Amino acid sequence: MPEDMSAVNESILLNFRKGFAPLADALETLGFEVIENQWLPSAETLGRTRLCIVNLYEAARRPLAALRLKHRASRHGVPVIALDRDAPWHMGLRKRRLLLLEWLKPFDVYASHTLQPTYEFAPVTIYNPNAVWTRHFNLHGQTLEAMRDPAYYELDASFLGNLNGSRYKEHAERERFFAELGRRLEPLGLRVRFSDSTGLQDAEQIRVIQRSRINLSYRSSCDHASEGSWGLPERCYGVPARGGFLLSDARRHAADDFDPEREWAAYEGIDDCVAKIRHFLAHFGQARSIAEAAHARVFAQHTYAHRARRLIAAADAVRRERSPGAAQDD
Repeated sequence: MPEDMSAVNESILLNFRKGFAPLADALETLGFEVIENQWLPSAETLGRTRLCIVNLYEAARRPLAALRLKHRASRHGVPVIALDRDAPWHMGLRKRRLLLLEWLKPFDVYASHTLQPTYEFAPVTIYNPNAVWTRHFNLHGQTLEAMRDPAYYELDASFLGNLNGSRYKEHAERERFFAELGRRLEPLGLRVRFSDSTGLQDAEQIRVIQRSRINLSYRSSCDHASEGSWGLPERCYGVPARGGFLLSDARRHAADDFDPEREWAAYEGIDDCVAKIRHFLAHFGQARSIAEAAHARVFAQHTYAHRARRLIAAADAVRRERSPGAAQDD
């Protein structure tokens, strides 16, 4: 039978030092009390807790605390899920920390935005991609119908994001890419904007996304070093949520989250990127069809409410595995 997502008098522990507002909001909307940053929860707290979600990065930095939390939670039948949004880079953690965490396995479930082979941090691994916080990523008063008019647009191609490669080494390749792309597009006389988003107000970022015929995506922090991530960065959901057309670098998990023919557009390398930009500028209707289909897919399957339900379902599956008799009574 379908999972019961009811949350009468139940709580969820969410251990992210800086918070994870989109997920916390989704869990509260489902009716749970969200208790944040408790690594030594009391028996009373655990007695009314449905599951505990921890940031894998923070658990790797304090593995003994993670192990103690797992032991406490297990005594009360509370599953512990580690959430990883940075594989395979793992935020630059030293390998020995990751190997120790893999040996300890202080989680019941490892939920990652990519299923590419890395480490086995738990007996169960699930795909848990990024998503959109619909409170902040939506059409913002615009309509898809208005965006079908070519005269609506102010830019042909744009990218807003971290382009400070000197300070953030993981973004150095991205900075080089957009510098070279700008040089290649300049002779075409296109209206382009590739700029660092630091300090930009939300309203300006929204306007750029919605008034650009093509929004580009290239690499993210989880792609640092030689190996790129299969996972999709949040912009791959956020741009379509705001009605924009996204042209992304190739991502293996794209086919898991979008129809590659109807809802997704990608390129392989800078030469192909230039070619695809020229193609979609010349085929405006095709670009808008993809944008609208992707917009519908995001709201149907890729919000943080969907991710919250997925995590709860994974935790409930662990509970059933521990109590086979209870599963038969459902």
